[in-house]
Amino acid sequence: MDGQTTAMPFLDAVRTSRPLAGRKVLIVVENLPLPFDRRVWHESRTLTAAGAQVAVICPKGKGYEAEYEEIDGVHIYRHALPLDAKGAAGYLLEYGAALWHETRLAWKILRRHGFDTIQGCNPPDLIFLLAWQFRLLGKRYIFDHHDINPELYEAKFGRRGFFWRLMLLFETLNFRSADVVISTNRSYRKIAIERGGKDPADIFVVRSGPDLNRLHVMPPNPDWKNGREAMIGYVGVMGDQEGIDLLLEAAREIVFERGRDLQFVLVGGGPALEELKAMAAELGLADHVTFAGRAPDAELFEVLSSADVCVNPDRVNPMNDKSTMNKILEYMAFSKPIVQFDVTEGRYSAQESSLYAAPNDTADLAEKILELLDDPVRAAQMGRAGRLRVETELGWDYQVDALIAAYQRARA
Repeated sequence: MDGQTTAMPFLDAVRTSRPLAGRKVLIVVENLPLPFDRRVWHESRTLTAAGAQVAVICPKGKGYEAEYEEIDGVHIYRHALPLDAKGAAGYLLEYGAALWHETRLAWKILRRHGFDTIQGCNPPDLIFLLAWQFRLLGKRYIFDHHDINPELYEAKFGRRGFFWRLMLLFETLNFRSADVVISTNRSYRKIAIERGGKDPADIFVVRSGPDLNRLHVMPPNPDWKNGREAMIGYVGVMGDQEGIDLLLEAAREIVFERGRDLQFVLVGGGPALEELKAMAAELGLADHVTFAGRAPDAELFEVLSSADVCVNPDRVNPMNDKSTMNKILEYMAFSKPIVQFDVTEGRYSAQESSLYAAPNDTADLAEKILELLDDPVRAAQMGRAGRLRVETELGWDYQVDALIAAYQRARA
């Protein structure tokens, strides 16, 4: 930390042995631009270090508007997307536009660079439609399973029905089209076997571990506390299913019922951001909650370095129970004690670096936050335990061999 370099022996080993020399890879990701998408960026740079040529198709985003650029040897092709898709018609427009851009850019990349393997990163589960075109030319397809979309749909809309069954169909077709599946955790691996019908030998768990050399601990900035006794940090998407409304309810209880003078700093953008700002104002929390929006890395690192406790308020539902949240690992990398609701993969990642509130119980969430603030010795011990777990097991370097093995399995 603090400018020190963390050794990455597994990445250094593949950089020397170059096990993927001669391979040409196309990665397709729709929901975030590169290099902002940290997981896909770590994968891209690792494959390049292992000797592969890597091209990526992704959307444009704020600060990432160039249609083409090469960064660290990775060829990045970006395309525009309709903004803020909502409802069935909006998503149909977004997915249709993405598929058209992905198809035209894939053929352009085939002519310009060539590729033997496509790695498709969901959501959505429609990239198999692109892969099918090139399977006819002998290209291999790796499905990098980022989200469980049937569960995501149910969490977002509170129901199943026709579109839920459609999500399940797309997921099945994506699994069956793939030669190899990369799962982000053991829960997703189980889904690939039980719902996707994949051979366990064709599934590789590659977690979204942070690269500790790209996360910089900074001196705490007291300005984030807004003159208050302590600061609670959150980093992530501002969406309907992220449970920020539960965090705001817990903040209301802490400030007005428990009488504690705390500042809550929330970093991230998303479709629910304006609604959440309005909710904070309605609860009388406008001065106690800072919405920083989508922040550059330096600001994000400063917030995490300044927080006394970090929180993950994701609702307990099948989607969040089975998913690994990057924010948890980033909190751990910054040695922060965590409070979250009790979910399977959240507990697996954080273990003793977190307290676990009763499912969706805002009063217990508030209680756990105050419990850590009132016991700084315990909080510091938890933060150190989280950092050690990232350094010795969950950091990106420990994912390198599994990623390389997946590509070796999918050799064309």
